[in-house]
Amino acid sequence: MFLLAFVGAAVLVAMVPGPSTAMILRQTVRAGRGIGFATVLGNETGILFWGLAAALGLSALIAASEVAYGALRVAGAAVLLWLGAQSLWNARRILPAPPPAERPAGDRRRSYGLGLMTVLANPKAAVFAVSFLPQFVPAGANLPLTFALLAVVWAVVDMVWYGLLIWLVGRARAVADRPAMRRRLEQVSGAVLIGLGLRVAAESR
Repeated sequence: MFLLAFVGAAVLVAMVPGPSTAMILRQTVRAGRGIGFATVLGNETGILFWGLAAALGLSALIAASEVAYGALRVAGAAVLLWLGAQSLWNARRILPAPPPAERPAGDRRRSYGLGLMTVLANPKAAVFAVSFLPQFVPAGANLPLTFALLAVVWAVVDMVWYGLLIWLVGRARAVADRPAMRRRLEQVSGAVLIGLGLRVAAESR
């Protein structure tokens, strides 16, 4: 029963927009579903990391340490601001999107790294893991093993939700591939990422 309750909670958490959602949609709009899914895989690798870190107590240390939390917050804000500025710059020199067969594998590796970096540089993810996961651990359960199981379930739920978003965005590729539309979408995604970066930089615990 605790797994069923956790899945329901994880679905609600996944549906709340944040830096990961913005990054995944940005990459999908820019280069298609394959790139979007590569970003999701990076994101879920980061989720697994924070879930396992919570099992080992690392997330608790970051949540308790002002220095570690502040460093992650600054790093996360810098990443979002840099990516937002990059999107606004790219919007000035947009070209027609290449077909999927012509997109280099390096783009997928880079997108995987962007998804991973977005989660690892988010201090809220560390705090969330250490405050969210323990609520669903049954009394007397093996703590590290249960944390690891919940982290995997959390990542799977995320993948299903983001997969749905990527599929919906992919349905509109004929429109999104037009240079004028891609330019506008780059501008919007850039503004959203910069806004998120400023919010991360300014927010406290």
